[in-house]
Amino acid sequence: MDELREGDVGIELYRQSLGDDPRLVVPARLVRGSRKMSTKDKKSSEEDMKREEEKQPSEDGKNSPSLEEQLAAKDEEIRSYIDRLQRMQAEFENYKKRMLRETGQLEERIVDREVLDFIPLYDNLQRAFANYSDETDAASFVAGVEKIFAQFDQILRAKGVAPISSEGQVFDPTKHEALLSVESSEEKNTILEEFERGYARNGRVLRPCKVKVSKGVQDTEDRREES
Repeated sequence: MDELREGDVGIELYRQSLGDDPRLVVPARLVRGSRKMSTKDKKSSEEDMKREEEKQPSEDGKNSPSLEEQLAAKDEEIRSYIDRLQRMQAEFENYKKRMLRETGQLEERIVDREVLDFIPLYDNLQRAFANYSDETDAASFVAGVEKIFAQFDQILRAKGVAPISSEGQVFDPTKHEALLSVESSEEKNTILEEFERGYARNGRVLRPCKVKVSKGVQDTEDRREES
């Protein structure tokens, strides 16, 4: 192996590329025929490399957008979001209008079905009164009206409508409406009389009963306080 000589050009360049690690050995074949590099040559070479680096712009500077370009990109992004929001708002307004229109149409169809169920009863009543005269048997007329009433009751029950019991029951403000309260031998809050029948549908009150309620038996002191 050829002996390495300190100060040879090959050694200096190779050491610059490898660093100062003393464990790295420079092969002798790289430095054969090399010449010594003077201090002036070293300095000139370093300055040339520095000038070359300064001439070449960095990739970051070449590719990074300017502030104006960044602001323009942000403005475009904001306009895109605004356009999307406006389209979504318009679509939602159209959806609400369509749902209101469809809901109204559905309600109309429901009412139509309900009315159709009662039209036969109306027809029967019309025929009964049209055929009634002074010569008509009252009993047969009443029997016909009772049949119509039975049909009416059947339709209501088929729709889940049932009368609310009241007379003799304890007053319940969720089902009953007290129009009159009187002194009575019955216990307090007992319903004495029903003025107008109430109805419920599937357990939900449609119309409360209008009733008269007992105040119970009042003693002399209670009467004196009321007077």
